[in-house]
Amino acid sequence: QVQLVESGGGSVQAGGSLRLSCAASGYTGRHYCMGWFRQAPGNKREGVAGIHTRTGSTSYADSVKGRFTISQDNAKNTMYLQMNSLKPEDSAMYYCAANPAPLGPCPTVVPGSFAYWGQGTQVTVSS
Repeated sequence: QVQLVESGGGSVQAGGSLRLSCAASGYTGRHYCMGWFRQAPGNKREGVAGIHTRTGSTSYADSVKGRFTISQDNAKNTMYLQMNSLKPEDSAMYYCAANPAPLGPCPTVVPGSFAYWGQGTQVTVSS
């Protein structure tokens, strides 16, 4: 059973930076598609960024391109989300998610493509 634990959330002013971490355990030795999602009150959960643990291929939502960077440390089974130039509209609960990787590229980063989820970490950006 894959378990995911997020950390690194907090409160920052607009223009600031945060780095989120997602520590994974219970991997079975295969590779995974990993993703970061966020959900603000009253909004649907949306995909922010994704990464393939074997190829390192990444994808980003248009709203965060150029500001957020997803990365991984496979030796530590940890995924990161570096968030720069934060805006108030980035405020949300951030979740990491994982799913066994297919033979091809990872699918689009949408909630239905991921089986395993963390509990979330809150990010609040003030203006």
